[in-house]
Amino acid sequence: MTIRPMLKLLVITIAVAGLTACQGGNNTSSSSPTVGKDAKVVATVNGTKITTADFDREVNALPEYIRAMADTPQGKKEMIDTLVMRELILQKAAKDGVDKSKEVEEKLAELKKRIIVDTYLKKKVEEQSKVSDEELKKFYEQNQDKFKTGEQIRASHILVKSEQEAQALLDQLKKGGNFEELAKSKSVDSSAAKGGDLGWFGKGNMVPVFEKAAFALQEGQLSGIVKSDFGFHIIKLTGKRPAGIQPLDEVKDQIKAAIMPQKQQQVFMQLKEDLKKGAKIELTEDKAAPVEQPAVPAPADKK
Repeated sequence: MTIRPMLKLLVITIAVAGLTACQGGNNTSSSSPTVGKDAKVVATVNGTKITTADFDREVNALPEYIRAMADTPQGKKEMIDTLVMRELILQKAAKDGVDKSKEVEEKLAELKKRIIVDTYLKKKVEEQSKVSDEELKKFYEQNQDKFKTGEQIRASHILVKSEQEAQALLDQLKKGGNFEELAKSKSVDSSAAKGGDLGWFGKGNMVPVFEKAAFALQEGQLSGIVKSDFGFHIIKLTGKRPAGIQPLDEVKDQIKAAIMPQKQQQVFMQLKEDLKKGAKIELTEDKAAPVEQPAVPAPADKK
């Protein structure tokens, strides 16, 4: 359980947004020229509208583990601020003629080639390297030791920055407030998108003060306010289970991650062979210079 800095979201968003903007051709803005029927305007920059469709497109381009952060109130604000800044930069760059420069055109041409190649390979490799249920089950049965765990609990939490806010939320919960909904709307942790759910975990996976409070709870029980370096937590225990072997359903993704790289490598190598078989390839480079043999030292004089 960690709180990832919003700066990382900003940096990655700007990088992804920059690539998206490059594909915009001659438009001076990366935003949609017209607002769709279902899209709402979230910001207007010098007359150019940034819509919920633009927002959703950028969020979907983010890595999944960061994407969840954009579902929090703070994450949405940071994302919109980033889109506004990108639009300002694009507008200024267009005024300066940067979008028409030879350097940009060359980079766009190269980027287009890479995107086409990456898209083709991704599609082909994903189509041909799927892991079957039988393979998952076989790996699971042959590697039981990998899935042994100690006692585990499942918990959800709401994380806020002030004790006062935590107390107000705790009072709401005690009066029957919905934990999941409050976590989604109030928590500043990336788990907010999942209603605060942290999944199953054992001892040693959380910061000590959080872990101690969570393991002391009974199933369904709420904690008091727990202070950590991240802020103020309210914890709800949602499950307990003794030491044993994790069920197959819970480790399927873990097994896929173990099997997939080798399968994908095999598919990629086969694809290379198949492409070369039907192609006429002529290498026009100069022949490589012969490898120089190391000098053999002269034998020492015999005395």
